[in-house]
Amino acid sequence: MSRPPTFTPPPSARARALRTARGEFAVLEALPAGEPRADALMLPGYTGSKEDFIALLEPLAAAGYRVVSVDGRGQYETPGPDDPQAYAQGELARDVLAQAEAVRDGGGDARPLHLLGHSLGGQIARAAVLLDAAPFASLTLVSSGPAQIAPSQQQKVKLLSEALATMSMAEVWEAMQAFEPPEDAAAEAGNGADLRRRWLRHTPAQLLATGRQLTAEPDRVGELAAVRRLPKHVLSGERDDTWPVSLLDAMAERLGARRTVIAGADHSPNTDRPAQTAEAVAAFWEWCDAPR
Repeated sequence: MSRPPTFTPPPSARARALRTARGEFAVLEALPAGEPRADALMLPGYTGSKEDFIALLEPLAAAGYRVVSVDGRGQYETPGPDDPQAYAQGELARDVLAQAEAVRDGGGDARPLHLLGHSLGGQIARAAVLLDAAPFASLTLVSSGPAQIAPSQQQKVKLLSEALATMSMAEVWEAMQAFEPPEDAAAEAGNGADLRRRWLRHTPAQLLATGRQLTAEPDRVGELAAVRRLPKHVLSGERDDTWPVSLLDAMAERLGARRTVIAGADHSPNTDRPAQTAEAVAAFWEWCDAPR
């Protein structure tokens, strides 16, 4: 579970509803002081939310970008149905395309639009690009691997899915806390109430459906590499227990992508080392937007 340092948006950002052709999505939107140089849409990972990018919003806005981080359907402040079929990867990918259209309609139709996804969000972003890459100026995959998650993480998702099938969200939260390592429990002390509230507002059907996706995702790197006009960036921490870093290295090579490793970060460099992550992301976007 990602642990954002706060759930309070910075002064440059606001919480709002993004209205799309596929419904409303809760977002955090950060605006630069002047005219944006480009827009960005950011997708969180499994059990996460738009707040996972909260520490990136201010530095990316300061670099000149209008940034929109989104709760997908069934995540935190975006409601979702109880039907697992509503969370099929293709449905979530079409949501992303609708979100992209809404962001562009909100004033960015003449600006480049960059897409970034963390972990599960990266695989959903990849699926959206494979449906239609035209809206996007680049794709950044943050700690998001080529196929299914590592066997140890598959086992964790299986245990969570079994618990969700028989227990309430509150009961599952208490059970998860009982198994937290001391260092993780200490890290949560400052915003534990916010983390619990976020968990309770997730739709169980979304967690069940996307958990299955993470354990069965096929390798689609070849398909993504074939989208040659789209610049790609693979970013991760120097350690990752969800996809081995060596696997992310190999994926970047297969994609012909820029590769960034954030020192001192684990699976969530966006929360572990936000300043360094924002700097790397902004540098890639700036390179993409430069005249050729």
